[in-house]
Amino acid sequence: MSARPFRQVDVFGSGPYRGNPVAVILDADGLSDAQMQRIATWTNLSETTFVLSPTTPDADYRVRIFTVTEELPFAGHPTLGTARAWLDAGRTPHQPGNVVQECGAGLVPVRVDGESLAFAAPPRIRQGAVEETDLAVACDRLRIARDEVVDAAWVDNGPGWLGLLLADASRVLECEPDASPRSERGFYGLVGLYGAGHGIGHPEGVDLEVRAFVYDAGAPVWEDPVTGSLNASLAQWLTESGRIEAPYVARQGTAMGRDGRVSVTADAEEIWVGGFTRVAVAGTIQA
Repeated sequence: MSARPFRQVDVFGSGPYRGNPVAVILDADGLSDAQMQRIATWTNLSETTFVLSPTTPDADYRVRIFTVTEELPFAGHPTLGTARAWLDAGRTPHQPGNVVQECGAGLVPVRVDGESLAFAAPPRIRQGAVEETDLAVACDRLRIARDEVVDAAWVDNGPGWLGLLLADASRVLECEPDASPRSERGFYGLVGLYGAGHGIGHPEGVDLEVRAFVYDAGAPVWEDPVTGSLNASLAQWLTESGRIEAPYVARQGTAMGRDGRVSVTADAEEIWVGGFTRVAVAGTIQA
């Protein structure tokens, strides 16, 4: 074992310790899959990342992303947190102001603007209409009536997200899903708009409310505080369907006592998903 640089980064928070933390182990070359998984299980955060040497000259670094139980090809807040940790450790990207991350989903560009970072939303691997049988399972697990779902779509960019648009943001906040373990996995994103015609007025600077629920096989439901991957695919779905236009700001984590803010912007080619990133813990880890 040796001492490796370690950072714990708060991502998407509206202020210190209000976002979603991610653990980042830098200079992780040489660690085995089993070692990475064991460390990720020990940190007990939604994700832990390991920064490795890139396999292509187009990338600044390569990252592997682990939950407490498995590896993911891509996740949003770990992408931003890893880029922040890498920059905080004094590393310099090939192109000033732009970091290129290599991960299981390919190359992901990250824009740097002071404390704010933003990643380009990756392509969805599954999108489009949801079969009624799948929607019925989602409604049962989330304890919402079928007629409360204004629209639904697969918005999967890696984890397996199914997106459900409810009538307004207040209904999203009221949701109390069935917490009992289920035999099959499920990744559900709830979204509701604020403003005129959507039940309640705007919180300052916020346009919609998002919540993310995950049913891992055999485990109780857990809620993710602020979810970059889900917000990325929701942005693609909602802007393409004309439900909302970018730029906008999504809030997430409200029901958990967090206060996340996800900024969505668009240019001619990409949708960008960003927010503030702050290093909360810096040191070394024996690994």
